Amino acid sequence: MSRSRLDAVPAPLTVAAILTVVEAIVLLGYAVLEIASLTSSRVAVSVTSSLFFTLYGAALLFCAWALIGGRSWARSPVVLAQLIQLGVAWSFRGGDTLLVALALGVVSLVTIAGILHPASLDYLSDEHDEPV
Repeated sequence: MSRSRLDAVPAPLTVAAILTVVEAIVLLGYAVLEIASLTSSRVAVSVTSSLFFTLYGAALLFCAWALIGGRSWARSPVVLAQLIQLGVAWSFRGGDTLLVALALGVVSLVTIAGILHPASLDYLSDEHDEPV
């Protein structure tokens, strides 16, 4: 069921959707950088990486839009993306990349918390009290 009023979207879900959009923009930017660094010795890697990050970013954008629209199916792909991002954050821990790890981890945890917040779950619920 989709929602027609944006002001009805709970704040935790709005924050989660905004963070998902930011992640998507970063992924799309990374796709552009991959193509920009294209060299003859790594054509296949650059093209496939760019395609992957473009599709990943576009999918996250679509899911963020769907979350705001109240579509419950969008919850699962966004949570899965956050769990993957937590794994990436773990791989960046230690040394000069500690701040990257912390940023990725905090964004993931805040996004998951926003999506799983009771008000968000209620908003995304397919079971609403509708008159019979």
